[in-house]
Amino acid sequence: SGTGKELIARAVHEQSPRVNKPFVPINCGAIPENLLESELFGHVKGAFTGANQTRAGRFELADGGTIFLDEIGEMPMLLQVKLLRVLQERSFEPVGGSKPVNVNVRVVAATNKDLEEEVSEGRFREDLYYRLNVVELNLPPLRRRQGDIPLLCEYFNNRLEATRGRSIRGFTSEAMDKLKKYRWPGNVRELENVVERLTVFCMDESVEVDDLPEKLLRASPSKRSSFDLPDEGVDLRQL
Repeated sequence: SGTGKELIARAVHEQSPRVNKPFVPINCGAIPENLLESELFGHVKGAFTGANQTRAGRFELADGGTIFLDEIGEMPMLLQVKLLRVLQERSFEPVGGSKPVNVNVRVVAATNKDLEEEVSEGRFREDLYYRLNVVELNLPPLRRRQGDIPLLCEYFNNRLEATRGRSIRGFTSEAMDKLKKYRWPGNVRELENVVERLTVFCMDESVEVDDLPEKLLRASPSKRSSFDLPDEGVDLRQL
């Protein structure tokens, strides 16, 4: 969790021919089960109590572009069946509707669960797993992608400057070395929060070691295993 799965999904979308079409994310684990079907596929007026008007779902909104299904491992079994049909037929019926809606979308699905284990335990459909698993990207924790840290700091800093009008001018080599050696239990999400904090409190031209949060300074260095990636990490600019 927090490794930047949505960032990768957006990078895939933005570097593809679908870039001028919508990128539509949805967190399958954050929406109640009784509402998720309507969120994904929409509903017609009168389909259920409170459905006062016809509403398009995320798949229809993403037509021509990309839909990002985050935490796909949390999707209920009944919806897994309907999702499988959408992937196979490229059409669906809104809740309460009878007329098929045709869509052309790229589906990017993400999870922090081991879906093969979920399949073996009967919590995830095997046919849906193999239908989704065409191209697999395994995103390691940030502590194993030290080369990504300067790129991500630059990205978050530029975004804060564009959206909030504040930024930092960079990091000293000593400060960046501290960032690379930290274990980042909160992964990319934690790094984003640190960069935002620095844009508020750092008054120096560049971020010094003393400007970093105390928890980074007192933390033990990250230990790398033989399975860790090289220092250069995954260059997001190449996606």
